[in-house]
Amino acid sequence: MFDAKLVSVLVPVYNERYTISEILRRVWAAPLPEGLEREVIVVDDCSRDGTWGVLQKLAGTYPRLHLLRQGRNRGKGAAIARALTVAKGGIILFQDADLEYDPLEYPRLLAPILEGDADVVYGSRFLPADRRRVLFFRHAVGNKLLTLFSNLLTDLNLSDMVTGFKVFRASAIKTIPIRSGR
Repeated sequence: MFDAKLVSVLVPVYNERYTISEILRRVWAAPLPEGLEREVIVVDDCSRDGTWGVLQKLAGTYPRLHLLRQGRNRGKGAAIARALTVAKGGIILFQDADLEYDPLEYPRLLAPILEGDADVVYGSRFLPADRRRVLFFRHAVGNKLLTLFSNLLTDLNLSDMVTGFKVFRASAIKTIPIRSGR
């Protein structure tokens, strides 16, 4: 059913013509733990800035690059749901296209899953790292408030609940119905 040696990297995009080439270069250059391979599934959510044209030019550049395009703009949740329908990997990794999250972090994100310690791993923009992107103050405060509320409801201790950098065992994520159309 799932290929245990394959990581499916899902890249939802909307109006990312200036960053899509670079993020795909970084995704393909990123190290993976020994024995793992990757497929990359890009879902263009009906971009209006020429993103789809850039993607079509990249179509033959990378092996296992799957390009999908939504017929109308339906939001990130719908793009992720569509990508999940074609993902074959035993591990599913979400990668935003805006260059906020560094693919060089893949080994750190994958380690808890590969070691059998987790079924889901959330990246964080707020934990110590070699470098961090500067966030607008109001975004950081809003994120911390949402994360606090989420932690209170779930009794978890996340540091960045709204992160776009997530990794799942395919067997876990594919059992969750994604209903968000926006």
